[in-house]
Amino acid sequence: MTITRRAALGATLALPTLGAARAQPAWPARTIRFTVPFPPAGTTDIAGRIAAEMLSQRLGQQVIVENRPGATGNIGAEAIARAEPDGYSFLVCTISTAAINYALWGARMPVKPEDLAAVGLLLRVPNVVFVPAASAVRSLAELVAVAKAQPGRLNYGSPGSGGSPHMTMEMLKLRSGTDITHVPFRGAGPMLVEAVAGRLDVGCDNMPSCLGHVRDGRLRALAVTSARRSHALPDVPTLAQAGIPDFEATAWFGIQAPARTPRPIIERVGSELDAITRDPGYVARIRELGGSPPDLTPDGGTTPAAFDAFMRTEITRWAEVVKVSGATID
Repeated sequence: MTITRRAALGATLALPTLGAARAQPAWPARTIRFTVPFPPAGTTDIAGRIAAEMLSQRLGQQVIVENRPGATGNIGAEAIARAEPDGYSFLVCTISTAAINYALWGARMPVKPEDLAAVGLLLRVPNVVFVPAASAVRSLAELVAVAKAQPGRLNYGSPGSGGSPHMTMEMLKLRSGTDITHVPFRGAGPMLVEAVAGRLDVGCDNMPSCLGHVRDGRLRALAVTSARRSHALPDVPTLAQAGIPDFEATAWFGIQAPARTPRPIIERVGSELDAITRDPGYVARIRELGGSPPDLTPDGGTTPAAFDAFMRTEITRWAEVVKVSGATID
């Protein structure tokens, strides 16, 4: 008889330990909580809810999602870092909470990388640079020209300080020699409302959040930040194609747990997330949103160890971007 890795993990979680077997039921014995550290309607919320729905089905136990926004994701991240490490509390982390914020907040950062354990990467998505549909700007080259002609007069909106859209625009300003004022919002939803209404000159957001507005013609996409054009917006050039060479800024979203969460639980959830990200239904859903699978392992999947190594690399990479761009949270 062949025992699969997932079956072995499940058996490990069900095995009793000396003296504690009768007191502790097999995990999961109750509702699991996913904390999204940003408001509803953004990409983090979308990714978290898709993962929670599919994990509920695989575990046979409800996985609920709660939104705890604030401080560029740090409020929700700190809540999970301080939560009981019992396998029932997880963080839907992002490139900002798990990488950028460490450099951007510096000594004020309320958590350290070692306070949270890697579980799995859910998806990667490009950002989109866009303008309101009524804008006279029709290309990135035109935007750069207008911005150079009116230094400091234009503004751009982002879902909040410290996210990849913020960092994307700061690097774009640096590389293009322009001065555009940052207007941070508390999440993608409020920012997109203002952008669609024409009260922002420019905006930048993760593709899943703004894709519907672009497709419906309420926003005009000027460029995507991935190395290649997105299958979701095939007519929109990359930043490199639009005149900013060697420029790539891909956002990503995953799951973390309190650092002292039992290793068998982390491995079990990590294994389930790996299976979810390979599920044809999941792949179709994230593809429709402009996303792509984790691709952290040789076979395209995700594991806790691979995600941990990936995040460590990203922390180093974005620390350099923050330093070079001079970006701040204020």
